[in-house]
Amino acid sequence: MSKTASPRTSKSDLARVDAHRVKPAEYRDLPELTDEMLARATVKKGGRPRSTNPRQLISLRLPADVVARWRATGPGWQTRMADRLSKGPVVAPAKGGR
Repeated sequence: MSKTASPRTSKSDLARVDAHRVKPAEYRDLPELTDEMLARATVKKGGRPRSTNPRQLISLRLPADVVARWRATGPGWQTRMADRLSKGPVVAPAKGGR
């Protein structure tokens, strides 16, 4: 989630900036794009670097009470669940002393 700029840090009248509309006369101040300029242009992709171990999207049906208990642990519950599952199989205690 991105934060909006606060008036103390932006030092701009953001309402005035948002209300501004470029007029045709202002376009004259812009240089014409030449073939040379376009040839030098590079595309820079933003975002995170690719993971060496990307996560895989799956569909998993879990009982509602299990999901509720994990959600009750607060933000990051899905990551904590994935960490717990990555530690290996969960072994249930033996029932009835068999």
